[in-house]
Amino acid sequence: MTSALRFLMCPPDHYDVDYVINPWMEGNIHKSARDRAVSQWQQLFQILKDLAIVDLIQAQPGWPDLVFTANAGLVLGNTVVLSRFFHKERQGEEPHFKQWFLEQGYTVHELPKDLPFEGAGDALLDREGRWLWAGYGFRSELDSHPYLAKWLDIEVLSLRLMDERFYHLDTCFCPLAGGYLLYYPPAFDAYSNRLIEIRVPANKRIAVQEADAITFACNAVNVEQTVILNKASDDLKTHLAAAGFEIIETPLTEFLKAGGAAKCLTLRVTEPVQQDLHAIATVESRAIRLEGHLLDSGLINRALDVIVEGGGSFQVLNFNLGEQRQSTSAADVRVSAPSHPVMEEIMTQLIDLGALPPPQEVCDINLQAVTQAGVSPDDFYVTTIYPTEVRVECQWVKVQGQRMDGAIVVSATPAGPIAECRLLRDLQVGDRVVVGVEGIRTVRKPEARDQRNSSNQEFSFMGAGVSSERRVELLVEQIAWDLRRIRDQSGKVVVVAGPVVIHTGGAEHLSKLIRQGYVQALLGGNAIAVHDMEQSMMGTSLGVDMKRGVSVRGGHRHHLKVINAVRRCGSIANAVEQGVLTSGVMYECIQQNVPFSLAGSIRDDGPLPDTEMDLIKAQQEYSRLIQGADMILMLSSMLHSIGVGNMTPAGVKLVCVDINPAVVTKLSDRGSVESVGIVTDVGLFLSLLVQQLSKLNRPYSLSVS
Repeated sequence: MTSALRFLMCPPDHYDVDYVINPWMEGNIHKSARDRAVSQWQQLFQILKDLAIVDLIQAQPGWPDLVFTANAGLVLGNTVVLSRFFHKERQGEEPHFKQWFLEQGYTVHELPKDLPFEGAGDALLDREGRWLWAGYGFRSELDSHPYLAKWLDIEVLSLRLMDERFYHLDTCFCPLAGGYLLYYPPAFDAYSNRLIEIRVPANKRIAVQEADAITFACNAVNVEQTVILNKASDDLKTHLAAAGFEIIETPLTEFLKAGGAAKCLTLRVTEPVQQDLHAIATVESRAIRLEGHLLDSGLINRALDVIVEGGGSFQVLNFNLGEQRQSTSAADVRVSAPSHPVMEEIMTQLIDLGALPPPQEVCDINLQAVTQAGVSPDDFYVTTIYPTEVRVECQWVKVQGQRMDGAIVVSATPAGPIAECRLLRDLQVGDRVVVGVEGIRTVRKPEARDQRNSSNQEFSFMGAGVSSERRVELLVEQIAWDLRRIRDQSGKVVVVAGPVVIHTGGAEHLSKLIRQGYVQALLGGNAIAVHDMEQSMMGTSLGVDMKRGVSVRGGHRHHLKVINAVRRCGSIANAVEQGVLTSGVMYECIQQNVPFSLAGSIRDDGPLPDTEMDLIKAQQEYSRLIQGADMILMLSSMLHSIGVGNMTPAGVKLVCVDINPAVVTKLSDRGSVESVGIVTDVGLFLSLLVQQLSKLNRPYSLSVS
């Protein structure tokens, strides 16, 4: 029995693979067998004609893909949204489709010329008429979806396509009668798959395997309980049959060479309107501004990648390129996302890059009160190392105590509002915490050209064709110069050190740095202090003789004997005062009044009486000691270095030295332009550093000639 449904098709009179605009066309230029293509199209036409009414549009020379009528537009009732083709190779099809729709009496809507949308190839109605599934990512732009919602008065659910083989939604997604769905999940991002699972019950989702997906099993035509497709595996046939569908296979291999099959060759032009359903557009758009050396620093590329990789879309509204070498550029960008949660995630990352919201759009940040001590409201803004400002009463207020991984608390004072970073554990009931991302900006100073060329680099000792040793020496020269400058200006250098410093023979060099006034605070764990004092008191480190490099009989007990001796004294300071400890890193700290903090861990033996085993107190002491630091020198202590890195605001120079590249990389990933990473032996590094400092005989001059 013929259905009242109508479909539009176009004879393949001029069909061929004339160009490459999708992966399926690669290697198939002019390789489609014309007679076979005509025969396959006729078979599909006859099958469909037996089930429904088929209208034809005349083929046109020069437009080989006109045969894929699914891309003519999107029809709902008497309204059609005409396609705006992404590729110029197909843009000439638009007037032919427009003429046909007008002749049939449809109301035709046309999108802006610079806004791609490829019709029913990327927009598929739920067969129950409840909503419209709309794809984006390759051929159609996310910003077209609000137009669809407005013109068709229907809810639009946006799905992001991730696999270039499935460049149109209809190549991997087919709504079926009865609320069923035939689709290929790996073609979509995680957000889209969650959305599909929310809207379609598990018992009605028919997920195909890759073998069926690449034969375009999802590019099917559904007429009531019949599914027409190119080819299906026995397993897929079983699933469809169990859901009550009859499967008709018709070979369409010649059209697969152009990236299309049954659905691509047809357009359903009778789509009933559900009168009780109305438009809902979940797509959200916001404007941002980017400023700085956008091109040569790669900032504009990073920002646009964040948007696209986060599942959004963008439009560059304005771009002002700096005219001189040191001039900065500015770009205004409209960001779109398929939902509010996705937009919040994208905006969080853009703010981290220094994106600025238009001030006139937000007068106040969103605040929510803490109702449980130590627990922030949901969706609180998570701070970074970069100086941050929040919008309060239409003014920008600088956040105090900047650090990573905190919340922002805003308080009213007689002098005006203040904002400060607060760790979750420190939140109190009644604190007002910033939630969302509106009215927040990070202040990123433009990088100088030489910084952009050299920052965030990692250097390996003897690890490249050009001498890595010379690279390390060059960096050591820079660090030595900075250390001398900071000391002569009464600045502050904090050293974070692990026990490897002792094991590699670096103790004497670090001791000398402390003795000569280059270190103003030392942070570490129980181990560095234990093994430093073991070397001083017993000549070994981890039971290894530091002069001969051989294990000492019974040496594995040495560190416990040292711990016991210091515990008997009551503290490291007492051990120095009583003459038990006479040299080494900890000795110099006591003698030079250099404060230190030893953070304990579950593996610590003893521990030493000076080791703080309360983690919270240890963190607080670390945070106190790094305040006001000009440089932090991190020496082979992954745990403590990363912890300190998270506490340190931007603007403090970080030097990370470790034989493990992963540690250096993790610190560099903070994104601070002040970071320097050196992959080398820490003992060698300290030796070179002390040698270089000894060469700097004259004091650092503060005068400028």
